[in-house]
Amino acid sequence: MDENKRILVTGGSGFLGSFLCESLLADGHEVLCVDNFQTGSRRNVEHLHGHPRFEVMRHDVTVPLYVEVDEIWNLACPASPVHYQTDPVKTVKTSVMGAINMLGLARRTKSRIFQASTSEVYGDPREHPQPEGYWGNVNSIGPRSCYDEGKRCAETLFFDYQRQYGVEVRMARIFNTYGPRMSESDGRVVSNFIVQALRGEPLTLYGDGSQTRSFCYVDDLIRGFRALMASGDDVPQPVNLGNPGEFTIRQLAEIVTELTGTGSRIEYRPLPGDDPTQRKPDISRAQEALGWAPEIELREGLERTITYFEERLSTGPTKWHRAYLNGAQSIPATAGIARPNGQDDRARA
Repeated sequence: MDENKRILVTGGSGFLGSFLCESLLADGHEVLCVDNFQTGSRRNVEHLHGHPRFEVMRHDVTVPLYVEVDEIWNLACPASPVHYQTDPVKTVKTSVMGAINMLGLARRTKSRIFQASTSEVYGDPREHPQPEGYWGNVNSIGPRSCYDEGKRCAETLFFDYQRQYGVEVRMARIFNTYGPRMSESDGRVVSNFIVQALRGEPLTLYGDGSQTRSFCYVDDLIRGFRALMASGDDVPQPVNLGNPGEFTIRQLAEIVTELTGTGSRIEYRPLPGDDPTQRKPDISRAQEALGWAPEIELREGLERTITYFEERLSTGPTKWHRAYLNGAQSIPATAGIARPNGQDDRARA
């Protein structure tokens, strides 16, 4: 294990951020979780409150942040279409201004910085599967552009800061990821299907269901994150992280229906604008440079996720949160939330 560090995780109360915070704490690091709670949830990190090496700060990354840290993980940004299209201007600001502010902090503190980018930078791809060298096919003025182009601009900023100022950057292009702590209302296909099935509702399938996605379980992704951040300067950047197993959306709906045992029917709706028809990562770079590949198959990951949502929809998430660190001692939820410089609770637009 590396020397213990003080580590900043922006978006730390989100789906991925909360698992990352746990992983870093398990390795003995001190973690500062920064979030404006626009889409992240206190519930995701409540089991960490009171931990002697964990702190939560309510802050919006579009506002500069002045803290002393050794390492930065920038995960702050709405990641589901429902959330990022609700306030598209704020989504762009979060990606672009957030990147500028975190890169400025990394430059000042001489910290290595990780950027959570996305497979959406490839748009509706004309190359399949998608390698890191593919430049993409993105509509710059469509309904998804606030997210797609915001992330593309953030990538530009990261590599310009690397070239111009010598900032050490690591960048993951994340493909569809799922698992416990997804929000039941975030509009992503895995959580949508599971929640609808468990509630006895029809599964809403957009288009004819022939569009494909590749689904990576959250534990595998966090392993990839950690391997990438620890990698040397000889590892080419960015790096695709995702599961190359490719499924149609209709296949996913059928598997969820089978595993939940609900017999839910499928209800077809029009395909949203600019929805990609194919999505599959080429993970050769991650395999060769990091020795990383996903291990959890879709059915196993879905079973775990269904169990979470069964508990979440009936009795809440307490059992999952108490399982922190695979049976480690329970942590009382007593810590408050710090706010920098007396900043108002409301995120600035």
